[in-house]
Amino acid sequence: MGKLSLNCCNSFLENSKPYFAMISLQFGYAGMNIISKVSLSRGMSHYVLVVYRHAFATASIAPFVLFFERRGQPRITLKVFIQIFVLALLGPVIDQNFYYAGLKYTSPTFSCAMSNMLPAMTFVMAVIFRMEKLEMKKLRCQAKVLGTLVSVAGAMLMTLYKGPLLQMAWSNNSHITNSNESSNNKDWFKGSIFLIIATLAWASLFVLQNEALKTYKNHQLTLTTLVCFLGTLQAIAVTLVAEHKASVWTIGWDMNLLAAAYAGIVTSSISYYVQGLVMKKRGPVFTTAFSPLIMILVAIMGSLILAEKIFLGGIIGSILIVFGLYSVLWGKHKENLEMIKTAAVDDEIPKAIKASSQPNININNNNIANNVEANEIVTMAPNKLSSNNNSIFISMPALENPIKPNQTPRE
Repeated sequence: MGKLSLNCCNSFLENSKPYFAMISLQFGYAGMNIISKVSLSRGMSHYVLVVYRHAFATASIAPFVLFFERRGQPRITLKVFIQIFVLALLGPVIDQNFYYAGLKYTSPTFSCAMSNMLPAMTFVMAVIFRMEKLEMKKLRCQAKVLGTLVSVAGAMLMTLYKGPLLQMAWSNNSHITNSNESSNNKDWFKGSIFLIIATLAWASLFVLQNEALKTYKNHQLTLTTLVCFLGTLQAIAVTLVAEHKASVWTIGWDMNLLAAAYAGIVTSSISYYVQGLVMKKRGPVFTTAFSPLIMILVAIMGSLILAEKIFLGGIIGSILIVFGLYSVLWGKHKENLEMIKTAAVDDEIPKAIKASSQPNININNNNIANNVEANEIVTMAPNKLSSNNNSIFISMPALENPIKPNQTPRE
């Protein structure tokens, strides 16, 4: 009895690990938004913050590459280098600079809400590049299209309509003020546009990363390090053009250093590793489903620490975006299950062929000819089917998870 109880407890803890890991990551992301907002409000240049953030990220990930992925490094051809260069341009440079600029002009809660548009925008980008097919007769495709439209509607509502101010129970007693937070509608609109551009760049990064991972399928930490390193160099070049004062590079033992180190180490290195482990076990849909939790945590922390103002338009828009997010994720989940079922049916075909190709007792020329043809089919068919399965699992790496949850599929 005691052994059974211990096994049940161990099984519960093992199954709970992905949930604890993802919830912990959301707290980490929420803290990054609050700390970064404080640093930007105190005058730190977002260009410099991006440089230091990815410098810390490169320095923290590189030792793990040398320890775990030193052998069998893929050859960096011109095509691979261009992919990594564009990834660095989309992620560390365009995405992060526009995100921090949008965060500076709006609020942490608003920025997190806009980030929940990522699955919808990724779906749009995948359709544009013909990585997704629109099959409007199927419910799963209708759900993804509806979710995309609702997410865009929520973002437009948050951008164009603020509405009345909502008073929180604890905000009335808060004496902390943010002197740099702008209530100007023009700045708010500009910040919203910056956040939309950042999310578009992030979605484009995911689409291109799917190709780069085919080369670095066994060296994902290496790919992350190279992207962060090239992103740091590109961000330095952008900062030298945008900032002409040498004083902007000055950083001491203050909030600016904490913001750069926290963002680089926690959200650009540790989170990549933990999220990758969870994605291998539970798939990308499970990983993405926790995104709205960041917005809730940031809203509470922002109103408590920064005395952040929360408006009705932001609440309604956030609800629409979250609804659209889960609609897209539901459609994607159903698509994954459908492809798994198709792959399982295809795997049964060789067995059926093999069962029908058993030799008969009566030996004659016709039977011998039929048996030879059947045996040739049995020999060739599994190879063709396994080739098709490989192509499926490369483009949709999470499909193996529901079938073999204890194994580690390729990302």
